[in-house]
Amino acid sequence: METISDIRMMQRRSMQAHRTGQRIAFVPTMGYLHEGHASLLREGRKRGDLLVLSIFVNPTQFGVGEDLDTYPRNFARDTEIAAAAGVDIIFAPEAKAIYPVDFATFVEVEGLTDTLCGKSRPGHFRGVTTVVCKLFNIVRPDIALFGRKDFQQLAVIRRMTEDLNLPVEIVGMPIVREPDGLAMSSRNVYLAVDERRQALALIDAIGAARGMVEKGERQATPVIEAVRRRIEREPAARIDYVQICDAATLADLATITSEAVLLLAVRVGATRLIDNAFLLQGR
Repeated sequence: METISDIRMMQRRSMQAHRTGQRIAFVPTMGYLHEGHASLLREGRKRGDLLVLSIFVNPTQFGVGEDLDTYPRNFARDTEIAAAAGVDIIFAPEAKAIYPVDFATFVEVEGLTDTLCGKSRPGHFRGVTTVVCKLFNIVRPDIALFGRKDFQQLAVIRRMTEDLNLPVEIVGMPIVREPDGLAMSSRNVYLAVDERRQALALIDAIGAARGMVEKGERQATPVIEAVRRRIEREPAARIDYVQICDAATLADLATITSEAVLLLAVRVGATRLIDNAFLLQGR
């Protein structure tokens, strides 16, 4: 397994792979890897001849007062997980290389970023799309894999890739959960013991919503209200948003259809957690 930090060296390595007919699979991350990331890497190993993992804590997607400086990092453990998953190259550039002092170009997707996390975290997705576009231009993958826990991010990256005619196949992979149902996240490490217990309100609320839909409820409002009531029972929980949206457009839905996805963002203590689920069976 190689570790590359230099942008031009990574580009040369990718061009060499393409010249020899290799298919490049790519998993971009901010590090502090967990089983969710490992599942993406294992799938990438199946689909590509050369598997590249990037580890880069992207400063432009963090807002004022967010956890850029304290975001968890453990490069040594990350390399162990990467090696076990069969990664060929870890690309770990420095921030000053990705964003030199005279950097002045950003990529922004309109519409899809006006709601959900885009509304509560202004500028976040501009940072995400900019860095992903840059990483695509550096790594030059044929396929890139993302987790569906960040549902809006996946939708935004799909749209950016399509709109800019980037020759990358975008694959969304299922949410990986802890045994008790909490969606795996690098930020789960922030949760104190009691906060960790209260965080299970998210998966409980998703279960309650699905139960209502299975019993025939098709109006979004009572489902949203039930989800909010369950989460608000926890003293450490503060709801950022609870919305039922169309999976493709992220527009709010009044009636639950096969494309309806429930999306949640909740702060438990100081930790912001997100989760989502399709509400009808078979999705």
